[in-house]
Amino acid sequence: MWTVRFTDEAFQEYQALPDRERAAMAEAINKLKAIGPNLGAPHSSRVQGVKATIRELRPRRGSSPWRAFYRRVGDQFVIASVGPEAEQNNRGFQRAVDRAIARLNEIEL
Repeated sequence: MWTVRFTDEAFQEYQALPDRERAAMAEAINKLKAIGPNLGAPHSSRVQGVKATIRELRPRRGSSPWRAFYRRVGDQFVIASVGPEAEQNNRGFQRAVDRAIARLNEIEL
């Protein structure tokens, strides 16, 4: 079983999700805990177009309008932000990716 943790800010973003979406995200997190780095599409994918290595967790096999942005740090996965899916809200998606990268850079110093 893998360890998955949130940054404080990402946990607040997760808590703010609607109940149904938070439950779907919790299921996706459980898959990440069970499968670890081998969790692939459609549940997880690498975020394209950024220099940093960051992945998006995709609840409900990608049909959820929300994503959790994470990276493996040592022997655990750190969810650093939660934000909208790119096709529904590209600007919000990019902001969530940027927040995740900044937060991950702070904890990896």
